[in-house]
Amino acid sequence: MTFLRAGGVLALLLAVARAADPRPLPDWPAVEAETLQHFQAIVRMDTSDPPGGEKPVADYLREVLTAEGIEVKVFALDPNRPNVVARLRGTGKKPPLLLMAHTDTVNIDPKKWTHPPFSAHREDGFIYGRGTVDDKDNVAINLMTMLLLKRSGVPLDRDVIFLAEAGEEGSVQFGIEFMVEKHFDEIAAEFCLAEGGGVRRTGGKVQYGSVQTTEKIPNRLRLVARGVAGHGSVPLRSNAVVHLAKAIAAVADWRTEMRLNETTRAFFERLAAISPPEEAVRYQSILQGDESGAAQEYFAVNVPFYNSMIRTSISPNIITGGYRVNVIPSEVEATLDVRALPDEDMAAFLEQMTKVINDPAIEIQRAPGHSRPGAPPSRLNTEAFEAIEAGIRRHYGVITLPTMSTGATDMAYLRQKGIQCFGIGPMIDSEDGPRGFGAHSDQERILEEALHLFLKFNWDVVLDLAAARP
Repeated sequence: MTFLRAGGVLALLLAVARAADPRPLPDWPAVEAETLQHFQAIVRMDTSDPPGGEKPVADYLREVLTAEGIEVKVFALDPNRPNVVARLRGTGKKPPLLLMAHTDTVNIDPKKWTHPPFSAHREDGFIYGRGTVDDKDNVAINLMTMLLLKRSGVPLDRDVIFLAEAGEEGSVQFGIEFMVEKHFDEIAAEFCLAEGGGVRRTGGKVQYGSVQTTEKIPNRLRLVARGVAGHGSVPLRSNAVVHLAKAIAAVADWRTEMRLNETTRAFFERLAAISPPEEAVRYQSILQGDESGAAQEYFAVNVPFYNSMIRTSISPNIITGGYRVNVIPSEVEATLDVRALPDEDMAAFLEQMTKVINDPAIEIQRAPGHSRPGAPPSRLNTEAFEAIEAGIRRHYGVITLPTMSTGATDMAYLRQKGIQCFGIGPMIDSEDGPRGFGAHSDQERILEEALHLFLKFNWDVVLDLAAARP
């Protein structure tokens, strides 16, 4: 067969495949205009947490969804902090698909913003505002996906559920904790798509797609040092400040065990395949155990995110104690942010930490504060991961890296209940974070192009997972 004939056959096969594809083709210019309208509307609503007040966004979503004839329910522990659940019903041939996003944002210091934080200001192809990439982008995209599914009338083999939750940014008792404990039947699903991933672009070139398939577990620990109080003019070997300083140095220098799971192993394997040789060697070394420790040390200095991905990490972040310069305090303390690997045995870890500190003047305590439950990573050999991977390849033309988040998301609560959860997100310029334009920053922003491309990607993934097969 000649190349010309082969090309003709291939074109014919593609045309037949497209003709047989039951998925509808939205009017994307009109959809993009509507997406922008909804996105700007919810970014302009101040839902900072603290203090927390997601009701304006919840009311907006309920009104828009109800107007389209979509089934909507509202659940609230606090009437000012409601959770919205919308459902499109399928045949029940497959278990439901859950689309989740949170309507609250971290709070702001308005003096530090060039553009008002709730203006949704558009400039040079960007939209500025608190929540533009955490997480009102996912809220708007999931809203539009539900609207498009309803309008298209595409038959579904699964129910598609949209959960717009409150309280993710530190008040989970009003959001995911409340929904899982009191209303889990309303959101139970086989798969969940939520925040935590994205598509990385550097220097204008797309590098790879990242899908969060597991996350580290936050733990807050206190080191409490006790000694004899006295006059500062007479130094004491029992000085609690000195003992605490040595303990902090000991845990900061402690290289905790390196351990890979299915997600992080796949991450470094795939990263090695697309990296320059000198970088690929380091990733291969990690995969082989890095006996010399050279690759781990390189990460600790140059790529601390990778270093945190391969171990339970410890960051001493708060020190308190003392009240006069001439008084030796009898008690001082430090608070540690410990991010544990999903399979970490914390009781055994604390025993190890006690040995590392090796000082009877130091007591290790668990500090109060919301954590997340531990759960096994979501599996890669699932229909959902394959659909996401295919969507990233289709829309961005790059490889997919399964990723373990070093931060925390509300997917941990769902994974503990057996739901396979995957964190996705829009295209982000890697330069934005260091320049102060990333999530939680004072100039948070998103590319308009990225927002619209994210919807097309999300739409295709949801259709791949939920649309009825002919």
